[in-house]
Amino acid sequence: MKNPLRSEEEAYRFLLGTIVYFGAIVLAALVGGTWWGVGVFAVLTAVALVWFFRRDPQPPPPKTAPRQRSPEGETRILVVANETVGGRTLREMIRDRSEGVRAEVLVVCPALNSPLRHWTSDEDKARAAAQLRLDESLALLREAGVNARGEVGTGDPLQAIEDALRTFGADEVILSTHPEGRSNWLERGVVEGARQRFAVPITHVVVDLERESEEIR
Repeated sequence: MKNPLRSEEEAYRFLLGTIVYFGAIVLAALVGGTWWGVGVFAVLTAVALVWFFRRDPQPPPPKTAPRQRSPEGETRILVVANETVGGRTLREMIRDRSEGVRAEVLVVCPALNSPLRHWTSDEDKARAAAQLRLDESLALLREAGVNARGEVGTGDPLQAIEDALRTFGADEVILSTHPEGRSNWLERGVVEGARQRFAVPITHVVVDLERESEEIR
């Protein structure tokens, strides 16, 4: 199911509009009584429905492409993962992609945060936790002989990809998520959104940390 809200900014506007909508209904009911509240509800609902169904569809923006591509025999791989960044399945895919070529790997770990902390610009804890996961993953990749470096990115994975592509000429983006049903990114359509937004091959890898933990036991 596609998200009808086309951007994070539109989602914030929707949230603000919802608060105003219900606030106006409650205020009308308190001031004028129940029927005033019902009347305001009917009018505002009609206006909202007309706006939603008659708004002009926006054409998709042009795909973002990296500024440069690797020469023959070399490859640059951009990996975007958060909680799954240390998963064995992801490391094995990165190692396989790096075999037989001169590979440069950039691992970006978006700093996940709660909506409240995001709105109050309190991201220190989220960035610190992401940095710890990233450091552990980079150490394991380097032990496996993979030339990898990393950075903590913005909490929006699509924006994190775009930011990285401005300076890192990736030939491929590997996007790692939890399995379906446990992945917030899959619920938000991040993988599909990345394929629509970026002019670079997107590989989706599912990392089941619970299963890997059971196998280790």
